[in-house]
Amino acid sequence: MNKFKIPFNKIPVTGNEVKYIKAAIKSGYISGDGCFTKRCQELMEERYSVNKVLLTPSGTAALEMAAMLCDFSPGDEVIMPSYSFVSTANAFLLCNAKIKFVDIRKDTLNIDERLIEEAINSNTKAIVVVHYGGVSCEMDKICILAKKYGLFIIEDAAHAIEAKYKDKYLGTIGEFGCISFHESKNITSGGEGGALFVNDERFLQRAEIIREKGTDRSRFFRGEIDKYTWRDIGSSYLMPEISSAFLYAQLENIEKLTLNRLNAWKNYYLSFESLEKKGCIRRPVVPAGCKHNGHIFYLLLKSQDARNRMIKYLKSRGILSVFHYIPLHLSPMGQKLYGQLSDLKITEEISERILRLPLYYNMPAGAQENIIREINEFF
Repeated sequence: MNKFKIPFNKIPVTGNEVKYIKAAIKSGYISGDGCFTKRCQELMEERYSVNKVLLTPSGTAALEMAAMLCDFSPGDEVIMPSYSFVSTANAFLLCNAKIKFVDIRKDTLNIDERLIEEAINSNTKAIVVVHYGGVSCEMDKICILAKKYGLFIIEDAAHAIEAKYKDKYLGTIGEFGCISFHESKNITSGGEGGALFVNDERFLQRAEIIREKGTDRSRFFRGEIDKYTWRDIGSSYLMPEISSAFLYAQLENIEKLTLNRLNAWKNYYLSFESLEKKGCIRRPVVPAGCKHNGHIFYLLLKSQDARNRMIKYLKSRGILSVFHYIPLHLSPMGQKLYGQLSDLKITEEISERILRLPLYYNMPAGAQENIIREINEFF
């Protein structure tokens, strides 16, 4: 039982989840790539204008597939921010790539596009961008660099379903987009879940093969071949049909879910304007041309001590607030691989000062007003 009156997150439920799960069970086919998987993939392909969407068991699995499709050789390098979840790095380390971390911007907390070019060398093969909180990286400049040096772009769009950079949905700009439907995300497949957006048609067939344990089983089930066999490396990257059924109910209501979350985000933003003017906190920044999805609302406090005292204070009032990533380069694994890095100061500073507030679908207005009142009381 949750001991907090106001939890950090609640799974969104729109109404048809149980109905569709029952239909999936009744179909007698629940292992993956059944009717609900196909519906989800087709809906997203049409909505986001993607060549191919492949549902996966997690956002991590989508990143691993993207890394496999890049076909790294030992010594190849991938540029990415250290301010991210471990899956962003693990996927590429598992495929023999070496990680080169680049610092983030102070405003959006995204990779600083001005620092990428100096990190590129003859071994660089890809740039991984993380759209933090559903706010886009500066993709025009990053795409220019990728074209100039012949690099792949992989979008870690785990936070970013429905968010846009100018007129393009996040996850549809690079060669690959990796989406998460984890229970903490704006829409969910009931627990874990993800999707790989394959935006470059050169990789369509191989992506299906990797997802089906390295076989051409998908083509067999479409009747394109009379038997299937082992063709390539791969793994078991299919989303279970019950998860797809849950997800389909969410996708049907994605505009409502997103708008509800954006309204709560906006309420926080407007309510903390006076605290920002007093210099107590800094609110999130959404640059012109970026349409975010209300995934995360955070405050940047003046120091780590102030942040930690705030978390403790809110906890004493029954409100669960959290910080976010320990920078990957400061983790035990990061230290083991790279030792001490001295050029990621903004990453380190942000990670010490950030405070994430509860934000979820159908969050009661009274709960949000309570949080706002308590934070004002703290100051």
